[in-house]
Amino acid sequence: MSRLSAYMRSQLGVRHHPLGDWGRGPAAGQRPPAVGMHGGKHAYGTLGQVCKGTQILLMQRYRELLRGGGPLPAFADVEFRNYSQNGEDGILLYILALIGMKTRKCVEICAGDGVECNAANLILNHGYDAVLVDGDEGNIAIADEFYARHRETHGFPPRAVKHWIERETIDRFLRDHGMAGEIDVLTIDIDGNDYWIWNAIECSAPRVVVVEYDNSWGPDDSVTMRYEADFVCRTTEPGMPHCGASLAAFVGLGRRKGYRLVGSQMRCFNAFFVRDDIGRACLPEASVESCLTHGMAAWRRAVRLASPDSPLLARFVEV
Repeated sequence: MSRLSAYMRSQLGVRHHPLGDWGRGPAAGQRPPAVGMHGGKHAYGTLGQVCKGTQILLMQRYRELLRGGGPLPAFADVEFRNYSQNGEDGILLYILALIGMKTRKCVEICAGDGVECNAANLILNHGYDAVLVDGDEGNIAIADEFYARHRETHGFPPRAVKHWIERETIDRFLRDHGMAGEIDVLTIDIDGNDYWIWNAIECSAPRVVVVEYDNSWGPDDSVTMRYEADFVCRTTEPGMPHCGASLAAFVGLGRRKGYRLVGSQMRCFNAFFVRDDIGRACLPEASVESCLTHGMAAWRRAVRLASPDSPLLARFVEV
């Protein structure tokens, strides 16, 4: 997003948002810290739209609205993108403003290059201790360089770890990296075994969980891919790339683990869950239907229904 939403501008009393330092681009003669998955654009220029000061003001305003008992904004009105793929940065800020930043710990599984991810804004603007996991050595190198050079993290960068996540070892991995017990945010974006990895996590109790779901499935389709330890989602396979799990499957799993669905970003493929003992009054449960309203979901569902014999769909099982 290039601007704060109209709602956010009205709440802060500003007409234009201030750009963060990383949104202004490198100083004269300064080399960008890393070239990432978008040719370096997310290191300078296209991201860093809402600076730390503005985020602090937004959090204060959200808390004022909560204390005042008035209507709270919808997720669509609080989205912004500093480093996240879409508006997840804004939604996470909003949720954490309401329930508090308690541990300032977060984990992102399949964090890519660690720059375009849900954790980056929390790390750079809110002092989070983070573990960023990815199976690609090149992505880890980009993350290491970016955070080593960034003035907010050069003294204590997040731990970017090359690791292939499996359900049999995920708990040991989290314990070994200091993420057992309560943490603020867990993001799982594997595009494959997401359901099985969240199901396997027992040692960690995230307050907020973010998962990417396959929005081609309807609200009554509780399905996930069969577990395949070495699965990699390849968009070059014939047909629509179907991977991961449906939102209904995640909702069922979340309920068994003590979490409720509280909403999704506008494009309806990243869902937000909050632990049941936290913030029920301000973050009530959302329906699966409300998180499948974007045109992308309807289009992908139509494509899936038109190709019922796709070999990609043969991977899915009911849960």
